[in-house]
Amino acid sequence: MLEYARMMKNLPNIITVSRILLVVLYTVLLAAVGLLPPVPLEPTGGWFTPLSLPVCLALWAFVVAAITDFFDGYLARKYHVVSDFGKLMDPLADKILVCAAFIYLTWVGLCPFWVSIIIVFREFLVTGLRQIAATKGYVLAADRWGKWKTAWQLTYCISCMVYLAYGANLPEPLCSLSVGPGGECLRTGSLLLAVLLTLVSGLNYCRQMRRFF
Repeated sequence: MLEYARMMKNLPNIITVSRILLVVLYTVLLAAVGLLPPVPLEPTGGWFTPLSLPVCLALWAFVVAAITDFFDGYLARKYHVVSDFGKLMDPLADKILVCAAFIYLTWVGLCPFWVSIIIVFREFLVTGLRQIAATKGYVLAADRWGKWKTAWQLTYCISCMVYLAYGANLPEPLCSLSVGPGGECLRTGSLLLAVLLTLVSGLNYCRQMRRFF
């Protein structure tokens, strides 16, 4: 019983660390894409046939990492094992994941460079604010704006990765959400919401930090 309680206490933090390791895997797989000749985004005639195996594996590594973002927070709240480590490392793991994805999407031309600059700048800013708050004995946890921001950022990144990994090699309605007008609307809409919420949540963190300046 004691071992079970100890495991449940550490499980949320273990999941958080595993998400960081998945980001490393994601980055290595996409680096492998850069070493290979580019693959044209054309259908091959088979459902769920990847246009690029490394991109496909990177997509699923990203999806698993995104899913763990829900479970570590859920388990921490359910078993009342919320820790300062989790409050700091959970959002940091999200930042590493999102920044890696946006940098790659900018490199392949799917995301405007200024969007990635705004997102990476905001993440560095909030990380710096958290460090300042920590020196004052205050933990600046993620707020609801930050959680919605992360949700829409992940939606955009996953939709782009599906497009790059499978193109039109998907059954309906997934195909229209990948290469059709529906996919374009999904990517554009989720990107606009992600940028808006990135700015709103960043300003909200700055507002919370006024007491320390």
